[in-house]
Amino acid sequence: MANRIVLNETSYHGAGAIQEIAGEVARRGFKKAFVCSDPDLVKFNVTSKVTEVLDKAGYEYEIYSNIKPNPTIENVQSGVAAFKASGADYIIAIGGGSSMDTAKAIGIIITNPEFEDVRSLEGVAPTKNPCVPTIAVPTTAGTAAEVTINYVITDVEKKRKFVCVDTHDIPVVAIVDPDMMSSMPKGLTASTGMDALTHAIEGYTTKGAWEMTDMFNLKAIEVIARSLRGAVNNTPEGREDMALGQYLTGMGFSNCGLGIVHSMAHALGAVYDTPHGVANAILLPTIMEYNAEATGDKYKYIAKAMGVEGVDDMSQEEYRKAAVEAVKKLSQDVGIPADLKAIAKEEDIQFLAESAVADACAPGNPKDAGLEDIIALYKSLM
Repeated sequence: MANRIVLNETSYHGAGAIQEIAGEVARRGFKKAFVCSDPDLVKFNVTSKVTEVLDKAGYEYEIYSNIKPNPTIENVQSGVAAFKASGADYIIAIGGGSSMDTAKAIGIIITNPEFEDVRSLEGVAPTKNPCVPTIAVPTTAGTAAEVTINYVITDVEKKRKFVCVDTHDIPVVAIVDPDMMSSMPKGLTASTGMDALTHAIEGYTTKGAWEMTDMFNLKAIEVIARSLRGAVNNTPEGREDMALGQYLTGMGFSNCGLGIVHSMAHALGAVYDTPHGVANAILLPTIMEYNAEATGDKYKYIAKAMGVEGVDDMSQEEYRKAAVEAVKKLSQDVGIPADLKAIAKEEDIQFLAESAVADACAPGNPKDAGLEDIIALYKSLM
């Protein structure tokens, strides 16, 4: 079996990187941008940091902001209609996973109209054409949607999220500029940062992991562990490190998959609109404990990357526990709740578990988890 790596054609990293957008537009001969960005980013003048670059260069654009935190089928379908009416020939996605996931779905449907119902994009859809050329500008250090082949859409009618995996959806250009992340509030910085850590740890331990993805994900754990506390306190060093760390794991997990932390978090987000990073952060330590026996010696290297000292002198049981405790401590330090008591309801557990088992991320978990296992894991956090 051949292992595959899919990455952006071009990416820019560092403070001020958004200035490179004008040059990319010129080199690629683009005419008009369809700017996908959520309403709060438009309202608080984050989106305008990019549109000012376009204005200065004299490039046309139109803004689309009908995007919810957990984007819906309706958000995508109205976006498709707006794109068609705009006369745009490329997309600029500005925001976190919500804006970029919406943009990916719009871009795919425009070039593959047979999937306009949106639901048919679930899983590995047999699209034939690359999406509308997209420049992705993240404003959160978490989802790494700017470098992944994944996106997630919420089906409000069925109260579920579905994961779409498509090599045709990857943005051609990623602009990873920590200055675009400086206005993130502490809570959002913490939750998106823990989302990135979850990507790295799940990607490092998933069944699909291999040497090259391990390289990206293990380094990402190290970078995120040393920088998230600083990013939450809005230090320039913390912001820049987190921008790098989340991109590193994006290169990794996009090419090897995730596990049941994500499948269980998707279910919580669909039913309760729980912020994805918060759900991941709450679930991660408990799922790490569940998975430990199926991970070989990988928790030794996770513990080291998390900054735990004396790991080489520990037994397997000790370093596995140390890795989990280090994750718990980081989550606690950045203000993430420790359990699901204020989120989930007992009467919903069966439905949550059924949704999680059916999720596209579940098969990658290092330890097989059936319906009863998932039910027990949810209950243990309540």
